[in-house]
Amino acid sequence: MPGRRVRVVYVPTDIDRWLDFEGLDNVRDVGGLPLRDGGATRSGVLLRSASLRHATADDVDKLVKAFGLKLVLDLRRPFEIERDGPTPVANAGVETVPLTFIGERGEVFPEAGDDLDPLVSIYRGYLADMPQNVVTAVRRLAAEDAGPTLVHCAAGKDRTGTLVALVLDAVGVERDAIIADYVLSGEKIEAMFRRWTSVSGDPMPTNLDAHKPRAGVIAAVLKHLDEEHGGAAGWLLANGLTQEELDRLRKRLTP
Repeated sequence: MPGRRVRVVYVPTDIDRWLDFEGLDNVRDVGGLPLRDGGATRSGVLLRSASLRHATADDVDKLVKAFGLKLVLDLRRPFEIERDGPTPVANAGVETVPLTFIGERGEVFPEAGDDLDPLVSIYRGYLADMPQNVVTAVRRLAAEDAGPTLVHCAAGKDRTGTLVALVLDAVGVERDAIIADYVLSGEKIEAMFRRWTSVSGDPMPTNLDAHKPRAGVIAAVLKHLDEEHGGAAGWLLANGLTQEELDRLRKRLTP
C-alpha cells in the first residue's frame, strides 16, 4: 500500500556461498538457491560482487583461472568508471561491459525515509529509466557463448541486487531465497566501508544501518513486477528479451 513499508520475514539459505578475496568485497556465487519447482541454481555460472577496482593480482588470477571468468557486467555510472579507471580484471583481458542503471540525476547511495522506503522507487527507477541496459545485461547472461560471468556495481547491493533479483525470479528461484540473497550483502557493509575509508582517509561512519539492504525493499519491487507483469520474466519479455533468450537463461542457471 502506498505510504507504508513492506515488512517481510525471510528464511536465509543455509548454503555458504561467500568467496574470499584479498581486495574484493561482497563476493558470492548465486548457485545453490532453491527453485520453486525443485532443484537449485547452478554454481560456477554467475558471481556478484562490489567494485573490482581494488582487486589484487592474486584475486585476478583466482577469478580468471579458478572460476574461469569470461565476462564482467559493470553497472556503475560512467563517471564512476572514469574516476576509478579500468579494473585490474579488465586490464587482464576479461571482457567488461558497462551498463549503467542510473540516469543523470540518480542517487548512488540513497538513505532510508520514515514512510515509503525510497529505495523501492529508486530500484523501480532502474527498470523504468534504463530498461535497455537491464535487458542487455540479462541478454548477455543468456548468450549461447556466455561463459562464467560476474556482475558488480560499487557496493554490489543496490544495482547488482536489483539485477540479480530480477534474474533469479525469472529463472524460478523461490521468493524467500531471492530476498535472503539480497539481504546477505548486509553482512559485508562494515568491511566495505572500512576498505573505502582506509583508501579515502575519510572517517568511518558511526552508524551503517541506513546502508544495509532491507528485505521489504526487494520484496516490494518483486511484488510490483508480479502485479504489473506477472513477474520478472514478464517484465523482461515486455522490454525486449525474447522467449528463446529467456529459455537459454533458465538453461544456464538451472538444472
